[in-house]
Amino acid sequence: MTQDHTTGPDAAPENPAPWRPSRTVAVVLAGGTGTRLGLGIPKQLLKIAGKPIIEHTLAVFEAAPEIDEIIVLMATGHVPDAQQIVDKAGFRKVTKVIEGGDTRNATTRIALDAVGEGDCNILFHDAVRPLVSGRIVRECVNALWSYSAVDVAIPSADTIIQVDENECITDIPVRSSLRRGQTPQAFRSGTIREAYRRAEGDPNFAATDDCGVVLRYLPGTPIKVIDGSDENIKVTHPVDVHLADKLFQLAAAQAPRVTDHRSYTEELTGRTIVIFGGSYGIGHDLAELARRYGAQVFPFSRSSTGTHVERAEDVEAALKTAFEATGRIDHVVVTAGILEKGALTEMDEETMDRVLQVNFVGPVIAARQSLPYLQQTKGQLLLYTSSSYTRGRAQYALYSSTKAALVNLTQALSDEWAEFGVRVNCINPERTATPMRTKAFGEEPEHTLLAAETVAQASLDVLISELTGQVIDVRRAPGEAPPAVPAQPTPAEADAATASVG
Repeated sequence: MTQDHTTGPDAAPENPAPWRPSRTVAVVLAGGTGTRLGLGIPKQLLKIAGKPIIEHTLAVFEAAPEIDEIIVLMATGHVPDAQQIVDKAGFRKVTKVIEGGDTRNATTRIALDAVGEGDCNILFHDAVRPLVSGRIVRECVNALWSYSAVDVAIPSADTIIQVDENECITDIPVRSSLRRGQTPQAFRSGTIREAYRRAEGDPNFAATDDCGVVLRYLPGTPIKVIDGSDENIKVTHPVDVHLADKLFQLAAAQAPRVTDHRSYTEELTGRTIVIFGGSYGIGHDLAELARRYGAQVFPFSRSSTGTHVERAEDVEAALKTAFEATGRIDHVVVTAGILEKGALTEMDEETMDRVLQVNFVGPVIAARQSLPYLQQTKGQLLLYTSSSYTRGRAQYALYSSTKAALVNLTQALSDEWAEFGVRVNCINPERTATPMRTKAFGEEPEHTLLAAETVAQASLDVLISELTGQVIDVRRAPGEAPPAVPAQPTPAEADAATASVG
């Protein structure tokens, strides 16, 4: 359907009154039943990346500063399930969880009644689009200052064909003018209410989405289209579940930066940080930085304290030392790692065992031993992965696979430990100048490596943030000065070196 932009009685006046909404309401439409997925539960309750899909979706709107209120329209018979998710997650913006209608349009009418009278912005969003971004939400709300209806869409990468009842092509529209619609769809409340009021008088009323209702019944109303994203997929078919799960795993968060030194000092003074692998590279720089801001830091490593992260008794002793000295442990950081290059079939069993023990078993032991301490302080466990976790790489298969395992460990533990208030995150630095990398790759051009100090700074930002279950990418900023390449380490230093290969 094309829109008639000719001037008519429905067209906006030349000098309309300024739009002054009282609030912005996000309406999350969760009426699907999961039929196409072959599920016994609504698809929005299916878990992806450790949480129900609807929880991921609600979290985006909860975090968006542009959103004042959230209303959830849930599938028949599952309102208590949705309410339980809202209560457990502590979503403060959610004011109503109510039952939706039999159709999308019926659900919209129920939502409009729930929003109530008065001028406000309303965003309708599919609950099963959990990867919607804060940027999309922001641009939708901003566009409502100039337009009374807003849609979200992306260009079509495929040629679209039109067929007849015999499945024969009748037309091939020009692809450059085509878009694939997404949500949210955003409206000034008066516009969407008026469109539905007019639709009620049409016995043939049928629309696939709310912008379609405006398009048909308020033909003089421009509908602004803003750019969506390829990641903003709708979980509809079984393959979508796997795609969304992988997109969540690969999504990288950004740690919020504190703007001044005083804030760092206020956050870190009195905190206790235990760092396994804290004698060299990233771990060493993190220890120095945290101390500078008043934290009490206890670095442990194989070479400096004889601490083997893969030995439970060593980890237990290290944590006990820090706790007895300060009476608390706020953060446990595991930067210890080993990178051994070579074909898997040519690697001796001793080397394989050492890589697996230090790179994976060690963080697992540290996690198990740390939990009782971190529960007391509602603290955080911080691990380190590598960009190789997204795809195993030849010549360091074990390293790549253990780094992938740490990402899964991070995401699993963040879910398990949420009830304790303990956060778990993972730093993913690009290629970094550390003794371990120098040992494995030799001297490299300075401008190609990230400074260990930069990774340490990002690590500190994560430790004082409220993030959990996130993989935080750390990349070189444009124009960043090249780091000093560390000296060739001794064998003992290499064993204690921190993980930072990209």
